[in-house]
Amino acid sequence: MALYFIKRLLLSVLVVVIVIVALFLLTYAIPGDPARVALGPRANAELVAEFRQRMGLDQPLLVQLYNFFTSLLRGDLGRDAVSGEPVLNTVLSQLPDTLYLVLGSVIVALIPGVLLGILSARYRGGIIDRISSVLSVSVMSVPAFVIAIYLLLVFSIQLGWFPAIGAGTGFWDRLHRLVLPSLALGLAWIGYIARILRASILEEMNEGHVRTARAFGLSENKIMFDYVLRIAILPMITVLGIGIGQMLSSAVFAEVVFGRPGIGKLVFDAIISRNYPIVTGAVLVTTIFFVIVNLAADLLVAWLNPKVRHDLSR
Repeated sequence: MALYFIKRLLLSVLVVVIVIVALFLLTYAIPGDPARVALGPRANAELVAEFRQRMGLDQPLLVQLYNFFTSLLRGDLGRDAVSGEPVLNTVLSQLPDTLYLVLGSVIVALIPGVLLGILSARYRGGIIDRISSVLSVSVMSVPAFVIAIYLLLVFSIQLGWFPAIGAGTGFWDRLHRLVLPSLALGLAWIGYIARILRASILEEMNEGHVRTARAFGLSENKIMFDYVLRIAILPMITVLGIGIGQMLSSAVFAEVVFGRPGIGKLVFDAIISRNYPIVTGAVLVTTIFFVIVNLAADLLVAWLNPKVRHDLSR
């Protein structure tokens, strides 16, 4: 298990390094001078040159990449090209709103998805199983921003049940304003989680220990919750880890449509203004968070699954 953890940790570090390099190359491939965009069209050549020197934009790309890596090891992500504030402080100030949105989306996807998955497997071929099948195909094919726009039009503008924009101030106000964005990101994953859990349950139902439990006269409900679910739920943990990364990437649509603060809105505004340090820092922080979540999911599956633990110990 320790060796598996070390291997996964090294692989995670490699992923982060590759993302940093790719992000630098893609960011600087965007047309336009970031110094000119940040200072405006009326800035003279001397001011633009001073800005480029202060931000290190006058150096070769490889030198900038090396300087960023060395600064990153010291916990420094650079400074905002517009405000001059530390990038890490700006990103971390927006991170909680995005994490609340992702957490709400996970709850929206997980609770109905697990219930549908269990009922679909328990009553295979029934009406619930068919509804789950249709839901998984239809909803997942709709982009998150389309769902967000329709939720905004129906429940905010026409019905007036939820506020249209903003994150709110108090606890209940923030929770009220979190419902629609969470639904926009989480709805697409309900059917997917349900189908994954259903297939895993049906596969586990054919295992020898389940047939033995039936032979001893145990009830189907006891077999489901005591013997099947604790193993069948493991593939869903891996899928959920990937889903959190997808929700992070889709958060930009929900935050823009609903006018919420967060990492997605921060990156969107930074791309428009060619604020490269903010783009790099925000994407790097979200990448690290995504890698940590997937690492934790893999380790949890390896710890809970006896088969995986046996393979790792060989």
